[in-house]
Amino acid sequence: MDLPEDAGSGPRTGADGPSTSAAVGGGLRLIIRTDGAARSNPGPASAGAVLIDAARPNARAPLAAPLATISDYLGIQTNNVAEYTATVRALGLAAELGASEVHLMLDSKLIVEQVHGRWRVKDAKLKPLHAEVQARLKGFRRWSAVHVPRAQNSAADALCNAAIDRALAGGPASVVVRPDPEIER
Repeated sequence: MDLPEDAGSGPRTGADGPSTSAAVGGGLRLIIRTDGAARSNPGPASAGAVLIDAARPNARAPLAAPLATISDYLGIQTNNVAEYTATVRALGLAAELGASEVHLMLDSKLIVEQVHGRWRVKDAKLKPLHAEVQARLKGFRRWSAVHVPRAQNSAADALCNAAIDRALAGGPASVVVRPDPEIER
């Protein structure tokens, strides 16, 4: 299945072109939806991510069945730090799963514009996170990042809310669901 080019969001590969990193996996293509949340700003914060096999027929559907998920409590952070942290962690998990392509569908216009280099990163707290996102994207053969309406990001948002609620109730700070290696994709 070919993923359509996204009009107006810049190149599908990073600014430095495609990477030939040895860390690139064997062809898994992932749709990644991330969200960050902070109850107050700053406040109790979390990161949520849904990673979906792009080969699935409905992979771009907002509630497509995930291959893997992340639900992390981050302590007291700003919303933008939480949004970036979710993206960093999702890209890390995508690399761990062997993805060669990632297609980010984010409700954070700030991250999308900064990753494409159209907006400057002014906030000192975001600069190292932005640099980490850029570095991780270079590990993939191909990537894209598009802005989607918040309503299309409800699965990642639910993982954020679950992380805060779980951690504040004394549960684990992080829950990462990975695919069962016994199940063939």
